[in-house]
Amino acid sequence: MPTYSYICEKCNSEFELFFYIKDYQENPKCIECKSKNTQRLYIKDVITQNTSVKKMDSELKTIGDLANRNRDKMSEDEKIALHAKHNSYKEEIPDKPLPKGMKRLKKQPKTKWT
Repeated sequence: MPTYSYICEKCNSEFELFFYIKDYQENPKCIECKSKNTQRLYIKDVITQNTSVKKMDSELKTIGDLANRNRDKMSEDEKIALHAKHNSYKEEIPDKPLPKGMKRLKKQPKTKWT
C-alpha cells in the first residue's frame, strides 16, 4: 500500500497516510487540526522511494542488506533513539575503580593525517 506525505498549511504539521491508489485523496483532512487545507509533499515521497532498499527475504545476501531494510522501516525518532543508545557509552567514564597500579588514559583529540 503506498504512503503519501502531506503538510497542513493551517497548523504546519507534516503527516503520512497509507491508502490504496483507488482511494487517493488530493487534500485529505489534517490529522492534527482536521483542516482540509493540505498539500502533498511529492519531494519527500520521491526521496523515500529512491533511497529504500526493496528486497525480498530470499534476496537478502548479507547482514548489511538486512540492516538496511530494517533501517528503512524506522522513523527518524527511532533512528535518533537507537543512535543515542549505541553511542552513549562513549561519553561515560565508568565509576568502577581500576586495579592497583593502573590508571585511565585521557582520550586523545582526533587529528587529521595528511
